[in-house]
Amino acid sequence: MAAVLNNIRVVDFGHYIAGPLTAMLLADHGADVIHIDRPGSTHWKQPTDAYYNRGKRRITLDLKGPKDREVARRLVASADVVIENFRAGVMERLGIGAVASTAACPRLIYCSLPGFPADDPRAGVAAWEGVVQAATSGYRPLRAHYYAEYHNICVDDASRPLFTPIPLASNLAAMTAATSIVMALIARERTGRGQHVDISYLDTTLSLLAATPNMRFFFSDGVAPRRGEGFLGGSYPYYAIYTTRDGKLLTIGCTEPWLWENFCNAIGRPDFKRFARTSDQLVRAANAEEEAARSEIEALIKTRDRDEWYELLVKADVCVGKVYDIPEMVADPQINHRRMIVDVEHPTQGRVRQIGVAIKLSDTPGTIRSAAPMPNEHTEDVLKDLGMSAAEIADLRRKKVVE
Repeated sequence: MAAVLNNIRVVDFGHYIAGPLTAMLLADHGADVIHIDRPGSTHWKQPTDAYYNRGKRRITLDLKGPKDREVARRLVASADVVIENFRAGVMERLGIGAVASTAACPRLIYCSLPGFPADDPRAGVAAWEGVVQAATSGYRPLRAHYYAEYHNICVDDASRPLFTPIPLASNLAAMTAATSIVMALIARERTGRGQHVDISYLDTTLSLLAATPNMRFFFSDGVAPRRGEGFLGGSYPYYAIYTTRDGKLLTIGCTEPWLWENFCNAIGRPDFKRFARTSDQLVRAANAEEEAARSEIEALIKTRDRDEWYELLVKADVCVGKVYDIPEMVADPQINHRRMIVDVEHPTQGRVRQIGVAIKLSDTPGTIRSAAPMPNEHTEDVLKDLGMSAAEIADLRRKKVVE
């Protein structure tokens, strides 16, 4: 069966993570995605580092030039979906913003992905990943000693806070945008009209705080959650990461009392059952007695290797997980069974390894149709699609509008 987004054309002006990733998610499910590179851009140059451009066609345009903008407008007019993640107002100044484009093309779905939304006073401020992480409070860098286990990721040797290494704001905005675009496509089937999909890094990252249990106390009582507080803060013995004898890490997530009981029985400390989660822990960190219990468990967990503990605790019906390093994750049999690590053939680079397609559809599965192309690989192809003759294309090349 044909992929679900076959015959949907997407013009991707995205220039860093969120825009290209949104378009890639659509390309994986059949959309014809044309990625617009900027001259001199350092992002996604090679197939080995251009994961977000897989399955796309590529052309370079200098949107500051009038002839280039004319080509861009023709591309927009041919599209079902446009994606851009410049600062708010940039595309409007270029004459290909949401208002002008949707007025000219009423069926167009135009997705904007700025760091700060257009009506935010900070809309014109450069807002890369770390700026938005900082602005959303709950995702600010970690420093508390409860996160010392993450020293190789989130805290450096001097215990200075580092940013979350996964570009959380960018990735979440992209996934939200892809979902929203599909919603808009469904709406267009009903109404015949496109619309502006307005997604900001700020809004989407902030929305995750809804899953933070103690946020409700701030809204009701003004008690602001602080790092390490709450039963998901990492300070309680039943929800923590422990170091094992072989120096590896084991995560325990026994927030339900019956799971904690299973854990306590399995480690031979039934007396620790009294440290099960209680309602008052939503707004406080562990007290001295709870800290002492955690320390005792830490010493106990260090008496066996990680995999030995894992097998024992799984059999005891405990919520437990191995904390993988990257090589372990890539080698995991189930991750490979799910085809989440895949090799894609490239005509000049050979096999290019990358992350697979996460959205699994039984009847219309996504697929990686090709590795990321080189810049300008599809210039001729894309311009011919717009109805340009060989002479017109040659003229654009002569004038250095396209390469």
